[in-house]
Amino acid sequence: MTVKIMATRNKLSDRELANDKAKRIMNGVDAWCSFYRANPHRFCLDYLNIKLKLFQQIILYMMNWCNYIMYIAARGQGKTFLVAVFCCVRCILYPGTAICIASKTRGQSVEVLTKIQTILMPNSANLQLEIEPKGITINQSKAEIVFRNTSRIFVVTANDEARHNRANIIICDEFRMIPLTIIQTVLKRFLTAPRNPGYLNNPKYAHLTERNKEIYLSSAWYKSHWSFGKLQTYAKNMSDDQRRYFTCGLPYQLSIKEHLLDKNQIADELSEGDQSETTFGMEMECLWFGDTDGSLFSYDDIAKTRQIKQAIYPDYISSLIPNYKQKIPPLAFNERRVLSADVALLASKKQNNDAASIWINRAIPNSENRYISNLIYTENHEGLHTNDLALRIRRLFEQFHCTDIALDVKGLGIGVYDALVRDIYDPEYNITYPPLSCCNDEVFAARCADRDAPKVIWAIQATSQFNNDMYLALRDGFKQNKIKLLGSENDFYELPRGIVQAILDNAELKRKVLLPYIHTTLFINEIISLKYTPTGTLIKVKEQSGMRKDRVSSVGYNYWVVQELERKLKPNNKPPERRVFAFKKPIIK
Repeated sequence: MTVKIMATRNKLSDRELANDKAKRIMNGVDAWCSFYRANPHRFCLDYLNIKLKLFQQIILYMMNWCNYIMYIAARGQGKTFLVAVFCCVRCILYPGTAICIASKTRGQSVEVLTKIQTILMPNSANLQLEIEPKGITINQSKAEIVFRNTSRIFVVTANDEARHNRANIIICDEFRMIPLTIIQTVLKRFLTAPRNPGYLNNPKYAHLTERNKEIYLSSAWYKSHWSFGKLQTYAKNMSDDQRRYFTCGLPYQLSIKEHLLDKNQIADELSEGDQSETTFGMEMECLWFGDTDGSLFSYDDIAKTRQIKQAIYPDYISSLIPNYKQKIPPLAFNERRVLSADVALLASKKQNNDAASIWINRAIPNSENRYISNLIYTENHEGLHTNDLALRIRRLFEQFHCTDIALDVKGLGIGVYDALVRDIYDPEYNITYPPLSCCNDEVFAARCADRDAPKVIWAIQATSQFNNDMYLALRDGFKQNKIKLLGSENDFYELPRGIVQAILDNAELKRKVLLPYIHTTLFINEIISLKYTPTGTLIKVKEQSGMRKDRVSSVGYNYWVVQELERKLKPNNKPPERRVFAFKKPIIK
């Protein structure tokens, strides 16, 4: 009997010892979890083997502490990497967390998951153990990472099809590119309820609650855009100690100081002359720009026309893209395909602000017999010889099945015209292009020796009256949504994933593919920066110091030709009255 009692006591003692050990371990876990939640940068260092820079530590802390976060970042700052780190930290320290990453394009959001898989996990055995063995799925239909503690990170494309998802945290990447209605009616609806850990069921912790989070990431943009208003609200609420708001804008100088960017690389990019002051200010300096005082064109009127998702490329570009099947389409019924060129063969010695700008426009009539202009492709060239530019124009004219050429024939442009009215040999394709002639000026038509040459060139000799009419017509075209532009560079990621990756792996091909989108953005920067002054019944338009307007001029010539063709298409369509500036400046909203 005594032996039996002693055995029972020993058993109880062992059980008590085990319970005590478990209790001490859990108390230790609780203590460390509390510490790491308060110091997420230490969790990164101790558990994930990630050493963050000071500014990254601060942003990570604010992401973890605040409920509303806005981070305006210069290019090259490692924004995607930091988001990936935050997602992992949050999912591990707060079991059952659901994080949704949303962006305009799916490929953009997937980059966060890719960084977790390819950069963070190989560097941390602990992170590998935290994620389910088969918890990473990245394909065309689904992209998510599932943790052993039931936390998950998933990706959606910010559109109406993303409805019915649920999350505790939404991260909107490049949120300025997401329509405000989608954020309000779709993404915010994900946040139906906060995370509800079991300990909150204990009456002792009834006073504690967890809040959902909204995190917005972007580069700077235009002040007229809704995103700037949101930034202002966040900055105002940040000063209220009763609200957990945080916002910051970190320019490229910080990236250079932290050795994330090379200052010589930045200097080289600036010297190339293909980036406007406005674009650099937004992308690198976190500066927001507004429509200038005395601006003829409104950013809002133009931005809404960026509706063309995919550029159409000439054969010498599309042939380089693996498995790319999109070809130049044949002419639609009554379509006029107009190539325009503003000619500047020599870059300005002072500002390096002149270039030859070429645009391709698919002008297709709508049901009202009015042409809708679709600017599907553009190129810019600096320092080309007359014959080289003429060859470029002629080659594009043939490959795009163009019907018309709008050509600036003043100054150096006359040399290009004279080259176009003669045979042009193309050594790259071993083709000789026959002469073309002028359709709107007999004097210029007479410069073509071949009387049977197709009369397709519109010789443009800009006068004060012509410029007045051209700019006002262009303004009307944007206001009436009769002009459609290429979308942003991010639309490129809408291509199939295999094609996108093949392009990204080839730096030169990537440059060629993205340039039409980039030049479209530069065009917008140019046009909203133009200032006008009324002079009697006309207006005079001038670019700001250091800016250029060759892209605007080329688009203006193109649209002027389309308007002339439209009047022929519908003879009763009289030219609009152009005396709106005779007495006062317009009120541009």
